[in-house]
Amino acid sequence: MSQELIPFNRPCLTGNEWAYVKAAMESNHLSGDGHFGRLCQNWLQKKLNAKASFLTPSCTHALEMAALLLNIQPGDEVIMPSYTFVSTANAFALRGATLVFVDIRPDTLNINETAIEIAITDKTKAIVVVHYAGVSCEMDHIMKLAEAYDLYVVEDAAQALMSDYHQRPLGSIGHLSAFSFHETKNITSGGEGGALIVNASEFKERAEIIREKGTNRSRFFRGIVDKYSWVDIGSSYLPSELQAAYLWGQLGQSQNITQARMIAWERYLQALEPLVNNNILELPCIPKHAQHNGHIFYIKTKQIKQRQALLHHLKQANIMAVFHYVPLHSSPAGKQLGRMQHDEYTTIESERLIRLPLFYGITKQQQKRVVDCIYSFYDKNNIKYSKF
Repeated sequence: MSQELIPFNRPCLTGNEWAYVKAAMESNHLSGDGHFGRLCQNWLQKKLNAKASFLTPSCTHALEMAALLLNIQPGDEVIMPSYTFVSTANAFALRGATLVFVDIRPDTLNINETAIEIAITDKTKAIVVVHYAGVSCEMDHIMKLAEAYDLYVVEDAAQALMSDYHQRPLGSIGHLSAFSFHETKNITSGGEGGALIVNASEFKERAEIIREKGTNRSRFFRGIVDKYSWVDIGSSYLPSELQAAYLWGQLGQSQNITQARMIAWERYLQALEPLVNNNILELPCIPKHAQHNGHIFYIKTKQIKQRQALLHHLKQANIMAVFHYVPLHSSPAGKQLGRMQHDEYTTIESERLIRLPLFYGITKQQQKRVVDCIYSFYDKNNIKYSKF
């Protein structure tokens, strides 16, 4: 008889979400920017010390808003890592930008900050950084570079809520940033969801207009104008009040959720460390100045054939583990819409990585099964491992 499936992810549910969603349903206000929407936006604005925060239907929508706010036009170039989810690129490609892909660091898998400057041209408009696994990019270096070349910085902080860089919250450093509340993220708004964070005052008013389909509707409701009308390009970037209510239930438990994930993350680290010491695997690298949020625990095998064999071994044991991004520069759309500066680490590192099951509520017993299965794959090495 096969063992019970260990899923790769299970959407987070803490308990308060039910009551808040019920309250939203009974409020007769189900569209965006209701009571719970305002609570969530105020929480994010305070947490990140931002000029403004706007809930969106997804992180993809938040990135699209960022591209509109930066007035990205055909002919502009936008620098970003190739090792990221397609939304990072799509948001800027939709505005006609040429995507300039930059190599990653082999330790954190974040954009290599030392490779950015050579990619800058007189057409460069922005640098988009991705905090992979909730671990910060080297933001001081990147912000200084942006200032020197008069560029904007957008933080794709989809995975990074509750993570810090030199004790500064990720998402609070770039001119704009985007978060995800998708069901695969630590904190979710009931399946889909995101937020745009405005850290530069110049974008605050226009962000509100773009989000309201290009109208000054919010200014009308505040009594600033006597009627509202179409004043700019925009779209419908408001999530429902039901999503906001679910999210509010999670934001109130954000510390507990993060702590639980960090405990599980540390269990994997301790249990698999002998395989690092014996040069079998590589585990995540966390810089001393970075505080992550336990979003992803990954291992890196020697090469792609070993990764595929280990993934198959885990699947046979009813354990769902996955690899992550195929580098964008090697995809059909990436080749058409952008160019890669130099690929020393991106492809090699992407072909070695496996993400292990990690979610709020994962048990010691489930993690032990995962670890035992990995060791059984390498049993020919006869390596003993840490007990939980």
